[in-house]
Amino acid sequence: MATRCVSERTGQPLRQLPSPPEPRRRPVGDDAAAEFERIYRANFAAVTAYFARHSTDPQTVADLTADTFVQVITSLSGFDPRKGTARAWVFGIARRIYATHCEAHSQQRSKVLRLAGRRELAPDHLDDLLSRIDAERAHRALLTELTALSPLDRAVIELVDIDGLGSREAASALGITPGTVRMRLMRARARLRKAISRTTDQNNGERDD
Repeated sequence: MATRCVSERTGQPLRQLPSPPEPRRRPVGDDAAAEFERIYRANFAAVTAYFARHSTDPQTVADLTADTFVQVITSLSGFDPRKGTARAWVFGIARRIYATHCEAHSQQRSKVLRLAGRRELAPDHLDDLLSRIDAERAHRALLTELTALSPLDRAVIELVDIDGLGSREAASALGITPGTVRMRLMRARARLRKAISRTTDQNNGERDD
């Protein structure tokens, strides 16, 4: 499921991203706690970048990232590495978290539902999130170029060409086959090249005039 919702900075007081959820939230063994720690460390930066690409509000980025890893730890027992990599599984969760956020946002409820109980973001954490948001500026512009594509084609381009997932990982995150990913990726790249070429030709024509 793909969505075009983009969150903007709201002027609301900035609050602290919760610490990585502790395994004590549910009874897990040492192996499960170690596995969560490994998944968290391997994917935290990529998940944060994913949300920073879709939102310019540091609080939203912090909340969605935290929500993703809360879902990771509460769902860890259901992760089956035979069905795909941990990275693909985490990105699948992140996409669902973002879709839920967009649904709430579109109904004007997300800010009301999310303000209670937050802590203010520490200055160094705020600076880090703002840097990540700024670093994703070019990728946000690329997503704008992709608006003519179908939601699934945009999702394929984003996961493979921006987030760096392989075809199988993207297929696992999206719930489609690797062959479908490769077909849609080839088609989407071709359309994107044509769109960029048309824009370049138009800009050159304007300069010539």
